[in-house]
Amino acid sequence: MTWVAAVARLRARRESGVLVTVATVRGHAPRDAGAKLVVGRTETWGSIGGGNVEAVAIDRAREMIAASKPEPELIDFALNDKVANRHGVQCCGGTVSVLLEALPVVQAVAIFGVGHVGLELARILARQDLDLHLIDTRSDVLTKRRLDVLSDAVAQVHVHHTPLLPEEVLEELPHGTHVLIMTHDHAEDAALCDAALRTSHLGSIGLIGSAAKWVRFRKRLTTEGGHDEAALGRIKTPIGLTEITGKEPATIAVSVAADLLRTFETEAYDPPPGAGARDTVTDA
Repeated sequence: MTWVAAVARLRARRESGVLVTVATVRGHAPRDAGAKLVVGRTETWGSIGGGNVEAVAIDRAREMIAASKPEPELIDFALNDKVANRHGVQCCGGTVSVLLEALPVVQAVAIFGVGHVGLELARILARQDLDLHLIDTRSDVLTKRRLDVLSDAVAQVHVHHTPLLPEEVLEELPHGTHVLIMTHDHAEDAALCDAALRTSHLGSIGLIGSAAKWVRFRKRLTTEGGHDEAALGRIKTPIGLTEITGKEPATIAVSVAADLLRTFETEAYDPPPGAGARDTVTDA
């Protein structure tokens, strides 16, 4: 498997990893500069030459995987029999520098409701390296023609058409997914809030709307849903930056996206191995 395919596999599994690259070589060494090794929690793909160099790199990569915010690292190796090595002697005679770069699990965002604001928000978030899920009960807002504005997305975009029960998608979402509820129907919004509060693996939950809307929702979620104050505290409403007060869809989208990106910076989330979404998305 190529290193590119290995990186793609880790992303699809929603597992963190480390890309190890032979950065520089002087003299004789097992591999030339540019050789790559991908290290996951339990597997590796590729090789930077074996022996002590590779074993030390794998050890350090696994320490980086376990760290919260690992920085890139450059490790130098002297390949001679006078150096005390952790995993045996390599006496090729040269020197090698190895670069280790973390491959974190990307953020995931689910937008329930791809109307005017939802589509503008998707256009902004699609420029980020994340998994973007777009969910709507209306097939006409999920047509290829309408979503062509996302054709050059950096994000991996997953489109879900759910004619009856959009809340069923919540269970399919990756662990830690940030959920934004902004459908065309307040009853649908309320049902999604209730279901989201019952779905423990989600990240933040945001609800678009006014203070009056939230008052009605709070009462319903408490009396009919049985949710307590601690649970209701998981829902942020209104969403977006309070200092941005414009009501145009694009303005609201900028505000919500900025608030979400700020959340990304303060709330690192690394799902456990194998805790990804099921492969049951429907492309429009």
